[in-house]
Amino acid sequence: MALAYALMLLGLIGAVLPVLPGSLLIWLGALVWAWADGFARIGWPTLVALGGIVILTWVNDRLLSALATRKAGASWKTIAAALAGGFVGGLALTGVAPVVGTLAGAALGAFIGIVLAELAQQRPWQQALRFGTGYCLGALAAAFLNLILCLLMLAIFIWQAFIAPGAAASPA
Repeated sequence: MALAYALMLLGLIGAVLPVLPGSLLIWLGALVWAWADGFARIGWPTLVALGGIVILTWVNDRLLSALATRKAGASWKTIAAALAGGFVGGLALTGVAPVVGTLAGAALGAFIGIVLAELAQQRPWQQALRFGTGYCLGALAAAFLNLILCLLMLAIFIWQAFIAPGAAASPA
């Protein structure tokens, strides 16, 4: 059970830290917990429902910031530069401050990637800054939605494992 709880805790951290797959870790924690409990309180229907939320978070991660940038008018090349810049920036600042540095580095790297890609395409500064801002706002919205979905996964797990009729009063 300790492994299951550790995975879920890492998943909750991953809900706000872009380097960790938060929802997937929570799902794996629920699977480990269910297996250790003999699937008595958490069964496959719950695990499938949690898996659906994992897919939603994955789609959210990939699309929300990209769609916000596209809506602002950026090209797919610019979005690719944002993703690459975010990855490099997150890695670069992780050593400075593991959580805050990763988040700040990812945001700053994505912003710089967008601005550089737009300037390389001979676009004006104002347009490059607008696209960068659109991406950052979309990424912030995606992170907030991810956190909500991960909290929903934990709430479903807690309900099924400890509160729902038939759940034991204490974990096995």
